[in-house]
Amino acid sequence: MNANYARDMESMLGSIIPLDQKAMDDAQHRLDSLTKPQGSLGKLEAVAKQAAGITGESIPDLSRKAVIVMAGDHGVCEEGISAFPAEVTPQMVLNFLEGGAAVNVLARHAGADVMCVDIGVNADLEHPLLVARKVRKGTANIAQGAAMSHEEAVAAIRVGYDLVAELSAKGTRVFATGEMGIGNTTPSAAILIALAGISPEEAVGRGTGIDDARLLHKQRVIERALQVNAADPADALDVLAKLGGLEIAGLVGVILGAAAHRAIVVIDGFISSAAALIASRLAPLSVSYMMGSHMSLELGHSRMLESIGLAPMIHMDMRLGEGTGAVLCFHFIDAASKIMREMATFESAGVSKE
Repeated sequence: MNANYARDMESMLGSIIPLDQKAMDDAQHRLDSLTKPQGSLGKLEAVAKQAAGITGESIPDLSRKAVIVMAGDHGVCEEGISAFPAEVTPQMVLNFLEGGAAVNVLARHAGADVMCVDIGVNADLEHPLLVARKVRKGTANIAQGAAMSHEEAVAAIRVGYDLVAELSAKGTRVFATGEMGIGNTTPSAAILIALAGISPEEAVGRGTGIDDARLLHKQRVIERALQVNAADPADALDVLAKLGGLEIAGLVGVILGAAAHRAIVVIDGFISSAAALIASRLAPLSVSYMMGSHMSLELGHSRMLESIGLAPMIHMDMRLGEGTGAVLCFHFIDAASKIMREMATFESAGVSKE
């Protein structure tokens, strides 16, 4: 890999530090002083404590939230692994930009911004709200060779990292990972197999809803991609470049950027978790800045979360992607924040602890 890109990776990874223990201790002290039995709000208390450690503040302002939707196409669609044609990717990007997709609706409901990024769509797109950061027009077919070069993978990571830096400077402290790219469950499953060492039967799901015959074909395509590329499981960047997608690489950057800028990053479903798995191998400390959102119906997602070390907040039988599950969990983060900020303590309410 080019020395400049290697230094760029080092600069991004070197900015990530452990969570603030004092802020977490202060948050725990406040939680224990609130008018309730200790620990009785369960995961809400865990969210509040983690948020304190991430931000370095016992009661942080988490009102500014954003979902970053990375969009990219995949050459492996040539193999017929999706129920939808690749042309749907640019069509859906325009739907995001017009505010008509599911993630737009849920983000409005959660009071969050949606940033749609063209990082690798195989089309020329123009829209006043589009964030144009195209690294290349789609990846190559992973069944025939590497998805992209290592330099392109690092460039895509840098896109996500810099966008988080820009939003963080404006006060955004909670991010969700969103994506759009027809065929992207295929590279995601390949990443899982390469890094977790599980079988295609355990990792490869139906994506957009393929039938049994196409599912078997999809497994075989992924097996071929793994053989052709021989990615090094000890080198997450090599796995990403050879088997991944541009939107997955962009989300790796979002996750690393959130960790570097002491912001919460809520991980969505299977594709977002593939990015989180790569990020966890590149920078193990970044996992502390992640929150798992939901358990996707996509086969392999539970194994993906286990490999990262994340637990989902909710089980809603979702498998849409876009960031929808992550944005739903913004409400739980808001609830935890309000508990810390608004709930009375035993002392302030004059309630006896015993």
